[in-house]
Amino acid sequence: MSSRRIRVVRPGDLGAGDIETWRELRAESGAPAQPFMEPEFALAVGRVRPHARVAVIGEGAGGTAGFFPFERGRLGHGRAVGLGVSDVQGAVLRPGLPLGAKELLRACSLSTWEFDNLEERQGLFEPDAARSHASYVIDVGHGYEAYEKALRARSPKFLRTTLAKERKLGREAGEVRFVLDERDPAVLRTLMEWKSAQYRRTGRRDRFAKKWIRGLGEFLFHTRAPGCSGLLSVLYADDRPVAAHFGLRSRTVLSCWFPAYDPSFAKFSPGLVLHLRMARAAAGDGVGMLDMGRGAAAYKDALKTGELRVYEGTSARPGAGAALHWLGREPSRRAHNLVRTRPRLAGLAQRGLERAGRLREPKRP
Repeated sequence: MSSRRIRVVRPGDLGAGDIETWRELRAESGAPAQPFMEPEFALAVGRVRPHARVAVIGEGAGGTAGFFPFERGRLGHGRAVGLGVSDVQGAVLRPGLPLGAKELLRACSLSTWEFDNLEERQGLFEPDAARSHASYVIDVGHGYEAYEKALRARSPKFLRTTLAKERKLGREAGEVRFVLDERDPAVLRTLMEWKSAQYRRTGRRDRFAKKWIRGLGEFLFHTRAPGCSGLLSVLYADDRPVAAHFGLRSRTVLSCWFPAYDPSFAKFSPGLVLHLRMARAAAGDGVGMLDMGRGAAAYKDALKTGELRVYEGTSARPGAGAALHWLGREPSRRAHNLVRTRPRLAGLAQRGLERAGRLREPKRP
C-alpha cells in the first residue's frame, strides 16, 4: 500500500523547509537551472494570482518527494502557474518517483492541467503533449569570446553589421554604455511602456495591460534569490536608455523574457546590440546559457547557438470537465498551429495583425 501523501497549499503557505527541499530536488534533477522552475517564481505568482496552488508530495516517514505548482480554475480546469508568461513549466520531483499524472491531478482536484512550455524530460506530463516547440538558446558556457568566434564564423556579416551600428550609435547619439543589473524601477516602467507600444503596433495582446502581469514583473524585479532573481539590463546612449531587457536569472541560466527598445533608435538595431552586450556581461558573471524562449524571430535565428524543446498540451482525467475543456480549447489551438506552420498563412496573419495594430494606435494631433 502506498504511503504517499499529497497536500495542496497556497504558495505563500510553504515553509522554509519546503522551499529548501524544492531547491534541493530541482538541483538533483540535472536539468538546466531555469528560474521559472524555482520556488520564488511560484511564490511571486501566488501574490498576484489568487488561485495559484502548490501540491506538496510526501513519501515515506515525513519525507518530501516533489512539488507541483499550478493554478486552479472553474470546473477543475488547471493550468501551469503563470501560464501566458511562464517560459518553462512542470513539476519538481525526486528522480524516479513512481507517480502518475492522473493520480496527481486527482489529488489536486483537477480535471485537466494545461501547459504551453513544458520542460524537456518531464516524464509525468510529456506523453500528453500535443506538439513541441523550439526554445532558442545562446551557449556562452565556454566564455563570450568563444561564442563570438563561432558567431563570426557562422554569420560574419551579421556580427560585422551589428558592431558597426553600435559604433554609429555612439557617434550620433552619445557615449554607449551597458548595465547588466539596473536597479532603477523607473527604467523598468520605461521598458514596459516600450513593450506595450510594441504589442499594440504589431496587433498583439498587450500583456502589460493585465494588472497581474505588470504586478508580477514589478515584484520579481525586487526578488533576489540564488535560483531566481529579476534582472533588468539596459543599453544607454548619452545616459538615455535606448534598449532594455527584463528577465530572470539563476546562477547559470538567464531566461530572456521582455526585450524592447526605443523605436526612434531603430536604425541602430539597439535590440541586437543589447543582446550581444548582455551575452558578454552575463558570461562574465557566471551565466552559461541565455534562453531566448520559444517563437521564431529573426534576431533569435541570428544569435542562437542551439535549441531546447518545450511542449504544449493538456493532461486530463476522463470526465465531463476534461471534455468541456477540450471543446473550448482544442479547435482554436489547432487552427492557430495550422497557421503558424504554414509560412504563407503565417505571413498573411502577421500583416493582418499589424494593420489592426495601426488602426488601434491613437491618432496624433
